[in-house]
Amino acid sequence: MSPRGRMVFWVLLLLGGALLGVWLDLRLFPGLFKNPVWHLASLLLGLWLLGRVRRAAAVTGRVLARYGREGDLPRFETNRLVRKGPYACMRHPMHLALLFFPLALALILGSPSFILFVWPAEVLLMLFLIKTVEEREALSKFGEEYRRYMEEVPAFNLRPECLRKLFEEDA
Repeated sequence: MSPRGRMVFWVLLLLGGALLGVWLDLRLFPGLFKNPVWHLASLLLGLWLLGRVRRAAAVTGRVLARYGREGDLPRFETNRLVRKGPYACMRHPMHLALLFFPLALALILGSPSFILFVWPAEVLLMLFLIKTVEEREALSKFGEEYRRYMEEVPAFNLRPECLRKLFEEDA
């Protein structure tokens, strides 16, 4: 899937999740959905989480740009396997952060249905796509080197030292 195709997919996933969440909220949680205290608390938590997601995406993006490109490549493309920074701990650190992007949006919207029903379904879909699309593409691009990387490094790692690397400025 092309980078542009991935962007379109993400936008559709987020917009569709938001619309479905609000539609369900109006039917399942009308009182909570209209509660200003809920919305303020949810908004603040969502903005904090969105900041963490953006930070992790920036850190991983810089690591990929610094170590994953050799020669003149289009933006978002890599031709070298990166094992530095957060990629030393987990194969998909940017994806780990992006799994929380829909939750941040759900919290900003104050949508209990998005949080409880839609976000978990989106996470399952994203994990399926990481396993079936991202991993296959990486195996195709990097071959045996990526196969060894898969054996040595888990797809995701929630150990505190790995999470710190996800938010570190220089890797």
